[in-house]
Amino acid sequence: MSTALLALVSTFALVLAVELPDKTLVATLVLTTRFRAWPVFAGVSVAFAVQCVIAVLFGHVLTLLPENAVAGVVAALFGLGAFMLLREGFSRRGEGDEDAVRSGPAPATFLRSAMTSFGVLFAAEWGDASQLATAGLTARYGQPVAVAIGAFAALVAVAGLAVLLGSKIRSRIRPHLLQRGAGFVFAALALVALWQTVA
Repeated sequence: MSTALLALVSTFALVLAVELPDKTLVATLVLTTRFRAWPVFAGVSVAFAVQCVIAVLFGHVLTLLPENAVAGVVAALFGLGAFMLLREGFSRRGEGDEDAVRSGPAPATFLRSAMTSFGVLFAAEWGDASQLATAGLTARYGQPVAVAIGAFAALVAVAGLAVLLGSKIRSRIRPHLLQRGAGFVFAALALVALWQTVA
C-alpha cells in the first residue's frame, strides 16, 4: 500500500472514530432539527473543509522541523487528543451538548441556515481531537493532500449520518465507549511518536 493511500485510510478511520461520539455529531443533529437538512449539510461541509485546510497546513509546517522535533510535536498532539477523549469518555456528565445551537427562532432561508450551521461547526472544531489528529497525521506521513481528503471524507460522513438519521443515531451508539476507544488509539500513537523522538 502506498504511503498516500495509507495516510488517507488511516486518517479517515481515525477521524471517523473520533467524530462519531463528538460534539460535532450532536451539534449537527440539533441543527438538523432546527433547519432543513440541505442547508445544514452544506454549511457544516464548508466548515469542515476550512478546518481541514487549517489543520493540514499546520501539520505541513511541522514537517519543516527536524525529524526528532516533529516526532515530539506529533507525540504532544496525540497525547493532548488522548487526554481530551479519555477525559470526555470517562466523565459522568450528560451527553447533551446542545448549548451551541440554542438561540432564537430558526432562520428560514437557505443562506442563513447554512451560515448558522457553518458558524456553529467552525467554532466547534477549533482544537478538536480530529483537528489535532489531522495535523499530527500530516506531520507523520508527509502526505497533506491524502490526509486532508481522509479527514474531510470522515467529517462529511459523520455529518451525513447526523443529517440523514437525525436524533435516531443518538440512541443507537454509545458515545463514551467510542471516545474511550479513540482515546486509547491516540495514546498509542502518542507513545509511538514519543519512541521515535528518543530512538
